[in-house]
Amino acid sequence: MSHAHPLKTILFAATLAGLTILTGCEKSTDIASQKNNANGQPNISVSEKKANFFAYLQPMIEQANAEVIEQRQQLLALLANVESLSQSELDSLAALSKTYRVDNKLAPANQINQLSSKINTIPAALILAQAANESAWGTSRFAREGNNFFGQWCFSKGCGIVPNSRNSGANHEVASFDSPLGSVKSYIRNLNSHPAYQLLRTLRQQSLNEGQVVSGEILAQGLIGYSERGEEYVKEIQSMIRFNKLSRFDASTIEANTAPATTGKG
Repeated sequence: MSHAHPLKTILFAATLAGLTILTGCEKSTDIASQKNNANGQPNISVSEKKANFFAYLQPMIEQANAEVIEQRQQLLALLANVESLSQSELDSLAALSKTYRVDNKLAPANQINQLSSKINTIPAALILAQAANESAWGTSRFAREGNNFFGQWCFSKGCGIVPNSRNSGANHEVASFDSPLGSVKSYIRNLNSHPAYQLLRTLRQQSLNEGQVVSGEILAQGLIGYSERGEEYVKEIQSMIRFNKLSRFDASTIEANTAPATTGKG
């Protein structure tokens, strides 16, 4: 894998036993009625495999984004009462700040200002393209054994799967998750919190401020640090979005722009 070390760090890594992942690149009960080939295996076209892969991940993307929206609503509730937050509300704000890498020593209003640019949804088109790219359409070892669809790394021994090609002296592992949904949630949290993806979040806020649907293809410009391949990687993700017409999924992505536009860094 060709990814820069600090950008593959995840905040929380869970160990698990590998689960069989049903994707369009593997078995599917939807194709049981199709004709078999000479080896007794169903004949599945590439387009059908891709469609199954997208259909498999889309409900998880919707659920993960819906949970982000719940956090955003929680943030807005704190904003409405920012001058007189209770201890419980301050604790909730501290938890959000920890999750999204905001300095909890800042005044509550400043924390909320920074969090408002971080706690928002990621377009489905971008998620699907990166999942397909990073997991080889669900067939990679890390997707099959560790439910990791996005190549995320962790750095504590036993937190995931040791890559066969890991350089001597390296200590990273490819994170394992209890479910594919856990991988989607961690990926969204990574893009929403890591300093490397500030441009992605800025592009998202600009689109929302202009009343536009947030485009996965545009936000891909903010992935320059996701891979050591840099601009080449960004162009590849954008090409996948265009070729597979993934922007059709963006229109159904839950979005929130119910907080005032922010001016602080986040």
